[in-house]
Amino acid sequence: MKKSIILEALLCALVIQGLMATGAQQKTGGPQLTGFNLGHLNSTAHLLAFVAKEEGFFQEEGLDAVLTQFSSAGELVAGLESGKLDAAFVGSVPAVTFQSQGHDVSIFGGAMTNGHGFVIKPEFTKGLTSWDITILKGRNVASVKNSVQDYELLVLLDKAGLDRNTDVNIVYFDSQRDAFAALQNREIDAASVYSPYASLAKGQGYEVVYYCNEEDVFADQPCCRQLALTSALREKPGFYEAFERALIKAYKFSQENHTKTIDDVAKYIDINRDYIEYEVYGGHSVSKPDPDKQATIALKKGVVAFGYTNDYDIEALYNTSIYKSALADLVKANPNDAIYKALQAHFDQYE
Repeated sequence: MKKSIILEALLCALVIQGLMATGAQQKTGGPQLTGFNLGHLNSTAHLLAFVAKEEGFFQEEGLDAVLTQFSSAGELVAGLESGKLDAAFVGSVPAVTFQSQGHDVSIFGGAMTNGHGFVIKPEFTKGLTSWDITILKGRNVASVKNSVQDYELLVLLDKAGLDRNTDVNIVYFDSQRDAFAALQNREIDAASVYSPYASLAKGQGYEVVYYCNEEDVFADQPCCRQLALTSALREKPGFYEAFERALIKAYKFSQENHTKTIDDVAKYIDINRDYIEYEVYGGHSVSKPDPDKQATIALKKGVVAFGYTNDYDIEALYNTSIYKSALADLVKANPNDAIYKALQAHFDQYE
């Protein structure tokens, strides 16, 4: 009889525990979220992650996303390989060079198109109403090796008939932050920039040498890409599809809610709101999640031609199925949404 009473008491306790857990779960808004660690740079270009976090899109997709800022592409790839990061926003050129060097990381989405260039000290533009890349002749130029900005500089120098080794003195730094800070040195005349450093430079009186989107050769130039371990994408496609759906929702939000998007970016990038607005909506870049495979393959061919890396099979390290599936889910659920339909049309054309 005693055993029966004890058993009944234990069962009651278990039932009560279950009810309490269910109640707590309901109070916190649903089932426990899965952790997702994303690495990004100090750039407005990575706004898709900021918006997805602040507007609750990661949570909608069952992800407890933690966003961590890094200083360079090398740090981001090391974070992936150490298991500290599930995904990272990495520049297109370093993504390609790391792949060519044997790092088993795959591109599975985009983060920004265009949005970079070079700036120069105002004393070199006095009396001029316009200028081009030739203004860098004889100058000391701060750049970041293994970056899309540096690749673009070399392309434009060659196009203008300038020797990259003798006509311009390129001084390399480890990060964009360091290259920009080098403008404070008397010895540095110009520097590479990606968003938001162009706006910061203009605010400090520097002049923009060029924006890449204004150069025909760089039309729709892919900048930052979404990277993850190749094995992780293969083993956990649903995990990454949830992440991608959140970014696609964030893209739609950014197209429809400019003021709130700027609010969200300002929580991660501590600069003047006017600078954020110009970088995001000024027409020099667009943050979109499409993998832009064909554009990136074309970039890779150029990077190989300029000697950044040896050739390799990029097809094995380019996963478009994650984005394809995530976008299909959203199009199916929202068949009349113009933004999702436009993303679908772009993907179908350039996959």
